[in-house]
Amino acid sequence: MVEGLTNVVRYAEASRAWVAVGHADGTLVVEVGDDGIGGADLAGGTGLRGLASRVTALDGRLDLSSAEGEGTILRAEIPCAS
Repeated sequence: MVEGLTNVVRYAEASRAWVAVGHADGTLVVEVGDDGIGGADLAGGTGLRGLASRVTALDGRLDLSSAEGEGTILRAEIPCAS
């Protein structure tokens, strides 16, 4: 999820960012979020596309919420043993 933090620094124009990590029902959940300008796109850059590929290779999923002007939340869910 370093790519998510890198994007916050490079592009988000955020005043605040956060990382949350948790485990529920055999799934590791990692979120990186910010209060920046939004507009991130998984198809738009190689860093997030590479992250999506790595998460998918682990049978996980990567979700991105990044509406213009509303900040960004990048969420990875990866199956793991409890």
